[in-house]
Amino acid sequence: MEPILLYGFPSGSSMGLVAALEWLGKPYRLCRVHMLGEMREPAYSRINPRFESPAFITDKGEVLTETLAIAAWLEARDPERRISFDPLTRAADEMHRLMAFINTGFTAAFGPLWAAMEMDPPNPAMQSALRQWGRDCVTERHDRLEELIGDTPFLIADHPTLADGLLAGVARWLEVHEVADRNRWPELSALRDRIEADPAVVYAMAMEGGRSETVSSACVGHLTLADVTRQFGS
Repeated sequence: MEPILLYGFPSGSSMGLVAALEWLGKPYRLCRVHMLGEMREPAYSRINPRFESPAFITDKGEVLTETLAIAAWLEARDPERRISFDPLTRAADEMHRLMAFINTGFTAAFGPLWAAMEMDPPNPAMQSALRQWGRDCVTERHDRLEELIGDTPFLIADHPTLADGLLAGVARWLEVHEVADRNRWPELSALRDRIEADPAVVYAMAMEGGRSETVSSACVGHLTLADVTRQFGS
């Protein structure tokens, strides 16, 4: 069977894994899940009891969660090295380093902002404090990532890799939370322009937005969450 990626919308970090699957070029399926609706329903816990995305159904029908675990699964099935590198090379080490930074400190910096946005019932004083803390954290993490960007067109090479996919899913949160003008970080902004113009990312963002004007060469179909939980939920 083809693997299935359950990805969240709106603005889920998992969008970058859709792009990575496109770059990998092997058949896969998608399941689009509303993070503020379907993902909070009891049925979703049969796939991921932490009520988070992404989730992944492997070609053996096994459930895999957590972004880095899914990325490692894809990397191990990339013999042509379209989205990764020989694991014994320095390039692979650098890719893993950047992926770890993006998936931990960079992503976590947005946590207070998401907490403030989703707080129910609202607590204006706490939300204001969370937003200030979050803006400070996000700004500092952007400063650090700006320092890490080298002279290649993408994060590691002249083509996008798993690291670029992870970045694509999260970097747009800067605008979602209106933290700062992206041009404050010119290297990162230029990198984002290149990544976001890539056809795989354009496709991934269209799917996330529920649009179908773009065509995939690898995605062989979409499943509903009910289909996935019925077949693979434990």
